[in-house]
Amino acid sequence: MNRIARFPVMTIATLSLVVAVTGCQKLKARDQLNKGVQAYKSARYEEAINHFEQAVNDDPSLPMARSYLATAYAQQVVPDLKSAENMKTANLAIENFKKVLQQKPGDVDSMKGIASIYLNIDDNDKAKQWQLKVLQADPQDAEAAYTIGSIDWKLAYRNAVRELKAVGLEDDGQGNPKMPKKTCQTLVKENSDLVNEGIKYLKKAVEIRPNYDDAMTYLQLTYRRKADLECGDDAARKADMAMVDQWLQKAMNTRKANEEKKNEEANKGIHMQ
Repeated sequence: MNRIARFPVMTIATLSLVVAVTGCQKLKARDQLNKGVQAYKSARYEEAINHFEQAVNDDPSLPMARSYLATAYAQQVVPDLKSAENMKTANLAIENFKKVLQQKPGDVDSMKGIASIYLNIDDNDKAKQWQLKVLQADPQDAEAAYTIGSIDWKLAYRNAVRELKAVGLEDDGQGNPKMPKKTCQTLVKENSDLVNEGIKYLKKAVEIRPNYDDAMTYLQLTYRRKADLECGDDAARKADMAMVDQWLQKAMNTRKANEEKKNEEANKGIHMQ
């Protein structure tokens, strides 16, 4: 009887101890999290990573700690550097953002973090894939649409410069009507999908955010790449260049209006003070 009666008492005592230890670990995790945030704000990223890693170890269920850890790693990634150390850091950032997504499915900030890292290490296809996931989670995310369009332009531009260089030409920004027909046909194969997709998503960005002057700027750049693809159809090339002029003017006017609005708001703040 006495022996049987002890079991519930021992179980309760053990449970109380577990709760106490767990509570202590959570407090330690939050303390490490706060220290990490302070280090991050002071641009001491290595120190911040150490604190965030400790916070994750103390309380793996704390999504904020994992998110901060991923962000601190991402901050250490050097764009376009393919060294083993830089790629390791990039992969650690991606891995931790993915773990956040396991805890918080649909977390847009983590998706954007992953997309940004892939863009920094020049993995453009994966960068676009993750920005598409952002748009699936939030169809009104103008920056995701803009980023997809800007990546498409970058890839199309690289292709154009490479093919033109191969025949001793430089990009004239006007559709390159002097390029050989064979070069034009090559660019049609390489760039048609990129140009069409780029225009689609850049227009989507402007539809979502009508004052998005950066998206307008990339639209005029992408229409220049579209002009490359007309292959001797001068009327079509001129129509593309008319779109270049139209979006260039819109970008300039919108940027001016945005700056004026920004200055007005700044002056209001000074006046109120």
